[in-house]
Amino acid sequence: MRHLAAMSITATALVSGPALAQCGGDFGGFVDALRTEAMERGHDAHVARTFFQAVNQDRAVLKADRSQSIFQSGFTSFSRKLISQDRVRRGRELAQTQDAVFDRIEREYGIARGVLLAFWAFETDYGAFQGDFNTLNALVTLAHDCRRPELFRPQIFAALELYMQGDFDPERTTGAWAGEIGMVQMLPEDILDHAADGDGDGNVTLTTSAPDALLSGARMLSGLGWRAGEPWLQEVVVPDGLDLYLTGLETVNPVEDWAALGVRARDGALAKGLAASVLLPEGKGGPAFIVYPNFRVYFEWNQSFTYVLTAAYFATRLEGAPVYDAGTPEPGLDATQMQELQRKLADRGYDVGNIDGILGAGTRSAVRDVQRKLGMPADAWPTVALLQRL
Repeated sequence: MRHLAAMSITATALVSGPALAQCGGDFGGFVDALRTEAMERGHDAHVARTFFQAVNQDRAVLKADRSQSIFQSGFTSFSRKLISQDRVRRGRELAQTQDAVFDRIEREYGIARGVLLAFWAFETDYGAFQGDFNTLNALVTLAHDCRRPELFRPQIFAALELYMQGDFDPERTTGAWAGEIGMVQMLPEDILDHAADGDGDGNVTLTTSAPDALLSGARMLSGLGWRAGEPWLQEVVVPDGLDLYLTGLETVNPVEDWAALGVRARDGALAKGLAASVLLPEGKGGPAFIVYPNFRVYFEWNQSFTYVLTAAYFATRLEGAPVYDAGTPEPGLDATQMQELQRKLADRGYDVGNIDGILGAGTRSAVRDVQRKLGMPADAWPTVALLQRL
């Protein structure tokens, strides 16, 4: 899911030449400019016309892009929605069914099967729901929209390259609303760069072949910087008295330093010799995790903190980790209160991105800092008490 849900990027028109299509304005004119640019990139005029001839703006795509309310949930609520006993059971069954391709992935890329199983589950429910949006319409609609055209514009020309290879049909290729295709939902650029034949039939079919989709996803993760054979996340117990300002992605310490401060694994042992951060997604009373360098690679797949943490945890669960201890966190804020908090933080000069009611990394960092300034436990978990203090 490289559309980076819940990310905040300043919308700008992209201009690097007279023929470059700019976001906004007349949609038909935008498509005409894309067609002209395709020809200036060296594509045959007939190919360019055929590729873009049936493109339409998809209002349902824009609606989906602006209504990602699920990301306003806290970690416990969000993870319980996405992780069911049935998903755990099916994931472990598929780990055996696709044992050969997972063995290959582990051997060649050092990526545990739980990591890809978790993405497979969350993105398409193990391939069952891959989306029915016309992919080219979705990509052009999002590139025309000025929220983050720099992400989606290149995907249009990547799709054109796939079309030239016979692997993309502008009228029939479908997928998610943000332009991802296949069982693990890959954008066209990622397909061009990382698609792999996992079942040995000489073709790459990401929508119907689980081995192709899984191996391609593994190659993408490896290309994004996954460190072979290393862990990504582990549940921990945090001692009373720990300086909570040390928690969060901003602080990276050797695991041995965390152990010296009293942080211990809830199950098993901490991974030695690695740098790590300690996360308290719902503050000092909630669950606690230590995250290793591979955890940051997840943000190249999706930039929602809650989604990333849930996917990383679910991967450990599929690998045999116990259900996390939810603890008794102090109640958080609802969406309206979170927006009020974001406005107050922005007024104080903090960069929290969009005022969207989503507790993303920028808002967490600002909350942690302002909590410390106010003499409150700096655990990055916004509460009514903090809102009242502000």
